[in-house]
Amino acid sequence: FADSLAIQLVLVVAVPGLLALVFGWLAFRSRVTGVYLSILTQAMTLALSLYLFQMSLSVVVFIGLIMLVGIVVSNAIVLIDRVNQLRAVGVDRREAVIEGSRSRLRPILMTTVTTLFGFLPMAMGLGDGAELRRPLAITVIGGLGFSTLLTLVLIPVLYDRFGGKRASLPKRSLAGVSDQPVEASS
Repeated sequence: FADSLAIQLVLVVAVPGLLALVFGWLAFRSRVTGVYLSILTQAMTLALSLYLFQMSLSVVVFIGLIMLVGIVVSNAIVLIDRVNQLRAVGVDRREAVIEGSRSRLRPILMTTVTTLFGFLPMAMGLGDGAELRRPLAITVIGGLGFSTLLTLVLIPVLYDRFGGKRASLPKRSLAGVSDQPVEASS
């Protein structure tokens, strides 16, 4: 029964997620695509976590899913926003992806590691009420661990491959570009 629920979760999230991804890519070609992609990967990792720990869907799992979506989307936005800032000042796409990923690796990993360690005692399932808290913790730990890896690897690769062209400013190198946020003119 738990296996069928995990498969249903993948289908319920993956099919609309793929449609939203395609729509977002065609309509916006911006950070929206990375956000949809991160939600899709996070949903697949959730289904895998539930399967590995032989857990079924519950209200507590969905609460963990909501928390997970917020963290994963925030990580994707932080990464893509920095790449877009660098591109707005005329940095080449590949160089912007490399520098943006390098400069946002630490904040993303800090968020992930502190969250994982915060939920570790709940995942161990010790004490009274552990059967209620454990699914929440496993949802967040399982989904966040793998989704962060995909956010740091897959999103930059796809952005480099399909990230559209900006012709607003001539291309330049990173020499003289600071790590501070850049205001992009519309």
